[in-house]
Amino acid sequence: MPRRAPAITAAMLLNAYSIGLFPMAETRDSDRLYWMDPEQRGILPLDGFHLPRRLLRTVRSGVFEVSCDRDFPGVIAGCATPAPGRTETWINDQILRLYGELFELGHVHTVECRYAGELVGGLYGVMLGGAFFGESMFSFVTDASKVALVHLVARLRIGGFTLLDTQYITDHLARFGTREIPRNAYKAWLAEAVETPAQWLAAPDAVVLADEILAMAGKTPM
Repeated sequence: MPRRAPAITAAMLLNAYSIGLFPMAETRDSDRLYWMDPEQRGILPLDGFHLPRRLLRTVRSGVFEVSCDRDFPGVIAGCATPAPGRTETWINDQILRLYGELFELGHVHTVECRYAGELVGGLYGVMLGGAFFGESMFSFVTDASKVALVHLVARLRIGGFTLLDTQYITDHLARFGTREIPRNAYKAWLAEAVETPAQWLAAPDAVVLADEILAMAGKTPM
């Protein structure tokens, strides 16, 4: 069973991530958080990301305007919005406060997808050294969250990250190469990753980014 967490600070939250824990609330209205430490951890290997051809075409078409770190409130609100198969959210007021503080400190980052100027998809997560902990994603338009994920992975690869933690595995994430590893193996990987220097690139060079996305799809850059 998860352990009930006391009131925590942003600094305590970062320390928890560094040893493999993360918090969740039972419901949107819950006033408590629980530390989660799954026996099997979902990870998406950055060098084994599967980018389908159809999705590559969507990414390259420019149908979505992609940005980073421009609208944390909008992204976390989108992640907390009920969706098919997800009628309840674990994002409560404490989560909103804590991750908002980490965003201001530069430890939380977002990827946003806009269509016709409107935010229609995105994701957010926590950065600690060379580890990125994916927290949640949302999509109001087909493929918006998938495009955000592609852009996230490309930036992590360019920036020298070594671990993308998805916490759990879902059918959606499995399509991109996400797999589960035992808790002990995850924590050994994590210990190295948080000590690895890495750089978050909100706006990398456009040519470098395009070439990296092609490389992710197994294509030769132009």
